[in-house]
Amino acid sequence: MLHTPVKDGLPAQPAERRGAGTVALDISHVRARARGIGADGGPVTPQSVKGRIRRIKWVTLVLCLTLYYLLPFLRWDRGAGEPNQAVLLDFAHGRLYVFFVEIWPQELYYLTGLLVLAATVLILVNAVGGRLWCGFACPQTVWTDLFLLVERRIEGDRRERLKKRGARLSVRRVAEIAAKHAAWLAIAVATGGSLVFYFTDAPTLARQFFDGQASLSAWVWVAIFAGTTYGLAGFARDQVCTFMCPWPRLQGAIWDPEAFTVNYRDYRGERRMSVKKSAELRARGEPVGDCVDCNQCVAVCPIGVDIRQGPNFACINCGLCVDACDGVMARLDRPRGLIDYETWRNIERGRRGEARVSRLVRPKTVALLLASLGLSGIMATVFALRADGSISVEHDRNPRVVSLSNGSVRNAYTVKLFNKSSAPRSFMLKAEGVDATMEIIGADANRPVSIPPDGSESLRVTLTMANPHAGPVRFVAKDSSDKDRFAVTDRFVLN
Repeated sequence: MLHTPVKDGLPAQPAERRGAGTVALDISHVRARARGIGADGGPVTPQSVKGRIRRIKWVTLVLCLTLYYLLPFLRWDRGAGEPNQAVLLDFAHGRLYVFFVEIWPQELYYLTGLLVLAATVLILVNAVGGRLWCGFACPQTVWTDLFLLVERRIEGDRRERLKKRGARLSVRRVAEIAAKHAAWLAIAVATGGSLVFYFTDAPTLARQFFDGQASLSAWVWVAIFAGTTYGLAGFARDQVCTFMCPWPRLQGAIWDPEAFTVNYRDYRGERRMSVKKSAELRARGEPVGDCVDCNQCVAVCPIGVDIRQGPNFACINCGLCVDACDGVMARLDRPRGLIDYETWRNIERGRRGEARVSRLVRPKTVALLLASLGLSGIMATVFALRADGSISVEHDRNPRVVSLSNGSVRNAYTVKLFNKSSAPRSFMLKAEGVDATMEIIGADANRPVSIPPDGSESLRVTLTMANPHAGPVRFVAKDSSDKDRFAVTDRFVLN
């Protein structure tokens, strides 16, 4: 049973006090944060931590930032007259280039497919490991981690920063604040500039920025993106994950008790007490928990939640509390894993004294994996079979048929040829399936039709049949190089 217990605006009691069959997915932390976090009304001030998960997060941060800042400068040879930037969203010519992939404006269905695929993969990841995207690779998490790193380097760790908050300003304190915000602004400007590089040739625009020759619109967009980065990563931080992002609110629909999320093994940790008191009780042979209520798991949380209260929608599954708790357990010579990536089902099994069971492969994950692979295969197939041209036809409606004095019957059509490539092309147009004479109004039907790059041409076509009979007619446009052949079918009618 899933419920969200909130009483008088305060979080509910820990899960182990509510019964083994109940799990509370708490979302009330924004009204009453965990003890010691934001108690003065200020922002969440997480403490630094060391450990294996923190190292993974640092590696992920470096990889994400390197990819983001360097990707616009990678080159990809597409031939003469084509841009050689590996990733480029070219609004001027209506193209999206991603290495060997080229997407045209008429192919927005690819974007729709990518969004559906991304959502499916995200739900699959959530079914396996919860909000791993949020905790490790989300841009908000990555840039917030980077801004926090700068803040710690300049102002000190959590304890020092809390002491300085609200204290009287000194020359040194003013210098620290100025240095921190200067570094934040430098990162924000670099971030905004790099984002603009994805929309035009990056080396050229970079030179224009340094030479002062960049357009006003480029500077304006850099300022907008820089301001967004500065505000969200420097000030909003956890509030983005709490209020702005819709993902936490979707957890009620996709939360999976078999997913490996950050959880507190309450059956091992309770009753909580100090190290000294627990040693006394242990010496007397009385049962005590491993949790010493040091609050380190809360102090390092970038969102400001207490995972010991049970599963929480706001938890981004970053695992920093796991590192903090493992460090304390190591110093106390107790087993690690009091807080760990564990399924809620195994937490319940642990309460009953049963063996833990890992069910990564189950119907839900298999179905989501097959759906992801299926969508990927469909999109790859459609992309591989696509053509860089097309043809459409529309039969005249008024009149549909023209009867000539010699007994012949004429039908008229509007045939439209599309050239989706970036080079001019020529097509020969033919009508197949009927014994009729084809004419192109204003052009020679025996000569190819030239179409400019990224252009189209509408042709007024008539078919005249001496021995009239109704039937299908097939318009075929063949590239002058015989490379491509496009066809569309309509009908020749008699009334």
